[in-house]
Amino acid sequence: MKKIYIVGLGPGGVEQATQRAVTALESSDIIVGYDVYVNLIKDSFPQKSFYSTGMRGETQRCQKAVELALSGQTVSVISSGDAGVYGMAGLICELCEAHPEIETEVVSGITAACSGAAVLGAPLMHDFCVISLSDLMTPWEKIEKRLRLAAEADLVICLYNPSSRKRADYLARACDIMLLHKSPETVCGYVKNIGREGEEYAILTLGELKNTKVDMFTTVFVGNSQTRTINGKMVTPRGYEL
Repeated sequence: MKKIYIVGLGPGGVEQATQRAVTALESSDIIVGYDVYVNLIKDSFPQKSFYSTGMRGETQRCQKAVELALSGQTVSVISSGDAGVYGMAGLICELCEAHPEIETEVVSGITAACSGAAVLGAPLMHDFCVISLSDLMTPWEKIEKRLRLAAEADLVICLYNPSSRKRADYLARACDIMLLHKSPETVCGYVKNIGREGEEYAILTLGELKNTKVDMFTTVFVGNSQTRTINGKMVTPRGYEL
């Protein structure tokens, strides 16, 4: 059988993956993924073989996964969070277009928007959107437009990839755009290292967020005009009658 599982691990190690994800990994001959994510689960699957690459090695490792599947091995390609949300599901499907003999199965996981929201409280109770601030594959002009329109629509906005060494000012730039349509007192929050060692979070205003230093392992939440802080939690009311 030629098969590739595309597995979302959730926010952290195996204990935060779904049982279906664990079963897929146990059913595989080899597990393929980014170094950081492989290291999160390696000790839990000592009998498995692993193939990993560093940052920006996505195409290389997915091509390797296809090669391994064509050779008859059952392969799991892992992503953090959900494999279909900024993960490897799309790339594997594209690469397998020329190989319909390979069966692919996407195994969902808990994406950072959901796991980070749980840490903060209930910020996603109403309409929201997810925007990545990484411009490696999306022009900044398009990201800027999406931020502006989402802010104008008063959506709760969840930001992935908010900053890196080369993009140290991108969160501040994003805040400037959102401040065109959102109050500087808008309730916001961020969570670093969701579900992993060193997890930390904070609730603050949009004005304060602009000057906050974050990294690639941080997920940022920008509330809408109704979002507020309740007993130390970030909450966006759904509108139920009390």
